[in-house]
Amino acid sequence: MPEAPGAREAGPAAERRLRVLVVDDHEVVHWGFRTMLGEQPWVERCLSARTGAEALALAERYEPDVALVDLFMGDESGADICERLLARSPRTRVLLISGAGRIMPSAAKAAGAAGFVSKDWPAADIAAAVRMVGLGMSVFRPHESPPGPALTDREREVLDLIARGSTNREIAGALFLSPHTVKEHTSSLYRKLRARNRAEAVQKAQRLGLLA
Repeated sequence: MPEAPGAREAGPAAERRLRVLVVDDHEVVHWGFRTMLGEQPWVERCLSARTGAEALALAERYEPDVALVDLFMGDESGADICERLLARSPRTRVLLISGAGRIMPSAAKAAGAAGFVSKDWPAADIAAAVRMVGLGMSVFRPHESPPGPALTDREREVLDLIARGSTNREIAGALFLSPHTVKEHTSSLYRKLRARNRAEAVQKAQRLGLLA
């Protein structure tokens, strides 16, 4: 088991060794991050959690310097986990991660996160982001493409009506489309948002800033 937090050797900030907590519900992600971070001389220990409850317990006990929290944790919201984790361990800095889209910097900051990284980034860039956040900096890329998956104008219209609670038949009438066409747009939205149903699609779209 990981050791309990204790006194660390004093030294310049750049020489600090960091405790890192990875919060994700996929085993391969844990393996990848632990392998990558374990190779960094500035990482003291890498902890793993697969649920929000596990993350909170580990954060409270070991006070990690940085927590990498997946934006989509099954039925759990990474942003919500971020807020609760910071309440348990205020000194921990959270870096949101995702392979399914991006989150608007304003939304990430509102949750208390110090940055966002995509799982598609090169390993060296992710490692650098973890270290920067651990040293007190923020990591947001203003030059990146807009948050979330690329949706067509029609898909955005359908998404907006879904969020308002409209049925497929009501959406078809409002947009002058056939029910079959609406179903195709809905299926495309589910695929792009990696959602299983309407409620999950709306929830993920809200987290990604795709809905007003």
